[in-house]
Amino acid sequence: MTEKNADADAAGSPEESLGYEQARDELVEVVRRLETGGITLEESLALWERGEKLAAVCQQWLDGARARLDAVVKEQE
Repeated sequence: MTEKNADADAAGSPEESLGYEQARDELVEVVRRLETGGITLEESLALWERGEKLAAVCQQWLDGARARLDAVVKEQE
């Protein structure tokens, strides 16, 4: 990841080593499990927290990609 979000976890967190697709796929699974239900409140909260971290990772990747695209477009102008 090239762009770091101010809300990102401390350096070295496991989420920072995830690629976009991996984080997205895990986030989809977290959402599926939350929507399915049948889990305890504690499990739901842990999944929600994991989902928030994964969403932040995805956003960082997307923000970095946007910045790279914007830089290329600016160079071509």
